[in-house]
Amino acid sequence: MAVAARIKPQELFAPEDWARLSARSSWRGIAMVAHAWGVILAAGALFVVWPNPLTYVVAVMLIGARQLGLAILMHEAAHGGLHPNLKVNDWLGEWLCAAPLGASLNAYRPYHLTHHKFAQQAEDPDLVLSAPFPTTRASLRRKIVRDLTGQTFFKQRFGPILAGLKKRGHGQAPGAIFARAAAGQKRFLLINLVILVALSAAGLWWAWFALWLVPMATWFPLVTRLRNIAEHALVAKDEPDPFRHARTTRANWLERALVAPYHVNFHAEHHLFMHVPCWNLPRAHRLLREKGLTEGMLTAPGYLTVLKAASGKAAAV
Repeated sequence: MAVAARIKPQELFAPEDWARLSARSSWRGIAMVAHAWGVILAAGALFVVWPNPLTYVVAVMLIGARQLGLAILMHEAAHGGLHPNLKVNDWLGEWLCAAPLGASLNAYRPYHLTHHKFAQQAEDPDLVLSAPFPTTRASLRRKIVRDLTGQTFFKQRFGPILAGLKKRGHGQAPGAIFARAAAGQKRFLLINLVILVALSAAGLWWAWFALWLVPMATWFPLVTRLRNIAEHALVAKDEPDPFRHARTTRANWLERALVAPYHVNFHAEHHLFMHVPCWNLPRAHRLLREKGLTEGMLTAPGYLTVLKAASGKAAAV
């Protein structure tokens, strides 16, 4: 197996700089989780107070983006970055980030660390996400339509469970994927029952569907796809240069609000230094730039630029 090339941070940073970059915080991770839920509540309140089509679309986009934010913070927890106490880190990541989305930190962590170990190598489990690119504009449009109409959500949410049930019906063992999906669904149902009960007590029972499930079934899959494309699409397979295992994409304030929350756009830096907490990735980028090292890094000026390149394949005649 070809393990992805690594670079020692001590070769790039002074000891005091690396100590600051890699330091854990007892409050920043908690604050980010609270921020994600705060934005979700505020966006929902926007529509409740001013119900009209425009505020609903804005609420769906903001809530779906913060649902992605919760997934990103689950990812942070997989690296132990939410809190220096591992038990607190895992509780935050599992119950406040993963479970509300139907995910599982315990299942995600080994999978994701395998992705880091073999980034862009043949054994990378995430290669399947970047393999379809470049694709045609028509193909990308179809993917976007599937995301926004809930088809992607249904396939990802229920596909493994339906496949496992089908195997059971044929007398076969359902497999580990079915077990992980079923465990994630149990936590998902529990947390969502709590949300539904709380909203019902406030006289807003409908908000669970309109302001939680709809964003999860539409905008969340779309921005998850856009994030995946930006991070690894069109990145060379078997890339030997650790500075080019992933792409860093510049994000303006609107992109950070709707597509790339919590510094997820600094993905090249994350792969270089996966134990640096996400809030220090912009600082890592600045330090690398000061050393002239970002010139060899894989970067993009914005998400639209990456999408144009990823959908630049000519259609077959």
